[in-house]
Amino acid sequence: MAQPAFGLLLQRLREERRLSLREFGQLADIDHAYIYRLESGEKESPSEEALTKLIRALKAAKREAEMLRYLAEYPQVDPGLIEYTLADPTITIEEFSAAASMAFRGTGRPEYPKLIERIRRILKDENGNG
Repeated sequence: MAQPAFGLLLQRLREERRLSLREFGQLADIDHAYIYRLESGEKESPSEEALTKLIRALKAAKREAEMLRYLAEYPQVDPGLIEYTLADPTITIEEFSAAASMAFRGTGRPEYPKLIERIRRILKDENGNG
């Protein structure tokens, strides 16, 4: 089973803070085994209460907190988009959610730089800045 986008982001944010699963569980007041199941994809979409505890324990930045909330609601996002978004801090939550909500045909992976650029042009046109 491939790691889902939510689990990938949760794990990356935890590792960024250099927290073990046990330490993270203690900070969040959530069983570390449950956190492991979220990270691995055995469990999806935590409750709002659990999600809030996780975000608070991670001291997640606003963009990353909003990404976690988005992924908890829409778990079928390509993990590759998470990797790309984490590597580019200029991608806004609006751009991320637009890219995440797109459906792709076939087996090829989307080219995220082109996709984000296309979304930025669309948003710029919609906001009357073009």
